[in-house]
Amino acid sequence: MRSNATTAAQYLSEMEPDRAAVIGHVRDLVNAAMPQGYVEHVAWGMITWSIPLELYPDTYNGQPLAYAALAAQKNYYSLYLNCGYTSPERTELLKAAFATAGKKLDMGKGCIRFRRAEDLAEDAIAAEIASTGPDEFIEIYEASRSASRS
Repeated sequence: MRSNATTAAQYLSEMEPDRAAVIGHVRDLVNAAMPQGYVEHVAWGMITWSIPLELYPDTYNGQPLAYAALAAQKNYYSLYLNCGYTSPERTELLKAAFATAGKKLDMGKGCIRFRRAEDLAEDAIAAEIASTGPDEFIEIYEASRSASRS
């Protein structure tokens, strides 16, 4: 589902009520765990939490540096945790936390896919989101950019 919304409220209003409820629930979870310094907006057709260009303008694409994103796809939902994919250790922590919670993790290279909010190990998601403030995420981003240029 591609959205032309410019705000999270608009994004939710475009959906059927049951789908909006799922996205709204996960959005609330993300917002509650999000460290200060990230800004919620809509980018690339999904709700996104980023470091504003005013704070960090040196991105590869001229867009705010995205930390997390949430989208309603045609047959499922996607939660992008960009910090969680920066190291195999973080990925393994997510896998272990889902297993401990008795949840099946459907994780692609860049996202966690789910069909219901109940499919998520919410404590693990909240911990991953809360784990990295903007300054540390910028350091991780810059290190990854340096490594890719080498």
